[in-house]
Parts: sequence; structure tokens; C-alpha cells
Amino acid sequence: MSVLDKYQTFYFAGIGGIGMSNLARYFHASGKNVLGYDKTETKLTKELVAEGISITFEDDIHKNIADLNPDNTLVVYTPAIKNLKILDYFNENNFQILKRAKVLGLITEHTECIAVAGTHGKTTTSTLIAHLCNVAGLPFSCFLGGISENFKSNFLYKGNQYSVVEADEYDRSFLQLSPDWAIITSDDADHLDIYGDAETIRQGFQDFANLIPENRHLFVRKGTHLNRPCMTYAVNSPADFYSDELQIEEGRMHFSFHYEGKTTSFSWEIPGIHNVENATAAIALLSSLGIDMPTLQEGISSFKGIKRRYTIHHFDDKIYIDDYAHHPTELDAILNSIRTFYPEKKLMVVFQPHLFSRTRDFADGFAKSLSNSDELLLLDIYPARELQEDFQGITSEWLSEKIIHQNKNVTSLENSLELIKEKDFDIILTAGAGNIDRLYDPIVEWLSRK
Repeated sequence: MSVLDKYQTFYFAGIGGIGMSNLARYFHASGKNVLGYDKTETKLTKELVAEGISITFEDDIHKNIADLNPDNTLVVYTPAIKNLKILDYFNENNFQILKRAKVLGLITEHTECIAVAGTHGKTTTSTLIAHLCNVAGLPFSCFLGGISENFKSNFLYKGNQYSVVEADEYDRSFLQLSPDWAIITSDDADHLDIYGDAETIRQGFQDFANLIPENRHLFVRKGTHLNRPCMTYAVNSPADFYSDELQIEEGRMHFSFHYEGKTTSFSWEIPGIHNVENATAAIALLSSLGIDMPTLQEGISSFKGIKRRYTIHHFDDKIYIDDYAHHPTELDAILNSIRTFYPEKKLMVVFQPHLFSRTRDFADGFAKSLSNSDELLLLDIYPARELQEDFQGITSEWLSEKIIHQNKNVTSLENSLELIKEKDFDIILTAGAGNIDRLYDPIVEWLSRK
């Protein structure tokens, strides 16, 4: 029996976050009373309300909060929410309050947990694994960091034997999990506001790897070095599991998957070399669970991807790609894929830096990545949980000065669309983890008319 079973009501402070909302959906699907708070109404919060979850957008002690009983109510919060009157009330009235990561960890204790960690690629890989589990008919629940195009959600409940989770390294959250199988897609430096330096974050991934039981499998991208037994995977390079012979035909990516001398052909509509690498990891893990290759071929073929992960639209004379990339390694992967498959086309990149600390810590990497464009539009830094006054001098103008580029502009999100319309390009890429997604619908609408 889980410690969570004693609670009938779950209150989420910051319920509109991608990680909080999938937990809210889990408890709602389990028949619990779920309600919560968030700062602003979004498309995601509207969906939660439509599903029957009560949400307030005012930081005040409403009747539905005052009526809650601390004996049967668990309060779940995210570190992104700070200085909240509602949380003060719960603290003062002796409610049990847990971080989101701790609650997810408690859920995984009572399932066979498949966890996907890594500073890049974990959302695509975990969402693909969930889709393959669904195609294979496994009894599972998934907790995803993006919106699956197949499920139209970041959560799916098909049972409790397995859980598929995105293992987030931020705030060392993934160390709360109880993984039985895991994938580590990368251990590049990121979140240095938490870890301090590259060596410390690598130790964090080592600590996560040590959570995997020795009689279960850990799958690691070739070149990632961990001090424990693991299986390696790669693209265009021999490994325990690897894929090669990548080619695009009629809008579909084809590749060959190799393991123990056997070769299986796969095809899907997801572009990008880095995405084939993610697929290789997912196929390796599911095949180790005993899922046969014809089922995996069917699952790969029918996978539609994730919103804002290399979402691509083709128009008469233009291509629009939208992606969540917010780290130099992620930008390199996308830009290199675009350059590989569209070498003659003029590429315009619209990038919104995410966090002052990340912009500062990886400025040289961003400068090198963003120079691999023909036209560059740099938006103001999206602060998220940070304050500008704590990072004096760290601005998009400061970053722009480091970028060697003949055609670059710095602008606000509000003024960017009109500037985009003035530019000459064959492909436009919008990238970033902030609110740059507000450009998505207007750009699609404009290019559709154009």
C-alpha cells in the first residue's frame, strides 16, 4: 500500500505546469478529488477544467480551500511557485505538503518504472516509449514532459504495472524515482544554477544510474561514461544497439536497426538524425522487455511526435519548423539536421533564450550554434523563475555581440512577427522553451495565406 492511498483530495500549487498537470490527471483518473492553483489561464488549464478539475487563478483562501481537511488532503507544489499565500495557509494549518518530484517518486515505487533521463531528448524518447507500450498493449501509465500528438495529452492511463516517466535532472528531481529500467540520452552540462559545474551534473547522472537494479538494464547513449554496467546505443556508429542507413523518401525517414547481428527496417514521419537516435534507445528498451519487432515497427510507423519537438509544416514555397530547443547541443542537433536534409535552402532562425543563467553559462555555445543560420532573429531572454536584477548585463543584446553573423536582429516577442514578414527565407525555425510558442499559430496562419 502506498502512503498516497490515505489521501482522497490532492491540491496542486502550480497545476498548469507540464509536470504538475500530468500528476493531476493521474489522481483524477484514479478517482480522487483534484483541484489547484495557477497564476494564469492557459490552453492546458482549460483542458484540465474541461476534464473536471477545479482551478483558481487567484492567490487567495477561497471557500474550496478553507473547506479542505488536512487529514485527507495532500498538497503538491513545484519549486517554480514561490511566495504564495495559499501555500502559507497550508503550512500554517498543518497540511502534508510534498514536492512534485517526491509524489512522482512515490508512484513509481509501486510500479515497474521505465525512466528516461538526459539533458536532451528525454521528452521525445519517453513519449515514444509510452506510444510503443500502448501499441503493444502493456498495462502502463505515463507522465510526460510534452504533449503527445498521438494521445493529445501529457498523460495516459492504461494500467499500473508499468510507469513511463520523464526523469528530470532539474533540482535533482530524478533521484526521487524508483526506476527499474532507464535510458540516459546525454549528460551535458545544464542547470548550472543547481549543479554549479559540469562535473557535478555528471555525478548527478551517475547517482541516477546507481538507482537501477543490477538485474535490470540501463541504456546509455554511446560516449556517455558511467561507472556501472550498461548497454550502449548510437546512430551511424557500432554499439550494442545502433541504427544506420538513414534516408528520407516521400517525407518519411527510413533507417535500419541492428542488434546481435540482426537487422530490422523501420520507417516513420519524424525528421531529424537526433530523433532516430531517440528511436534507437526506445526500440532497444522495448525489445528487452520482450516486445517483438513487428509490433515495434507498427509503433514506430504510427508515432506522430510531440508538440514543439521538431514540429514541421510544408507550404508551397516555405517550410516552418518549431522546436523546444533551449540549449546549444539541442540547437546544434536541429540545425545540423536541417542543413543535412535541406542544404540549399535559406534558413532563418528565431530564437528566444531561456533563463538569464543559462544564457550566461552557455553564451559561447549559443553564439556558435546560432551562427549556423542565414538570417537570425534573437528575442529577449525569457526569465521564467529568474529576475533580471540578479543578472546585470546579461541580455539578448549582450549575447548578440558574441554571434558572428551578417544578418542578425534583436527584438521583443511582440514585435517579432512583423520583422519575420520582412525577411527572405526558405525555412523558418522558431526555437526556445519560453513563450515563443505564441508565434506558432500566427506564423502558420500567415504562411498558409501567403
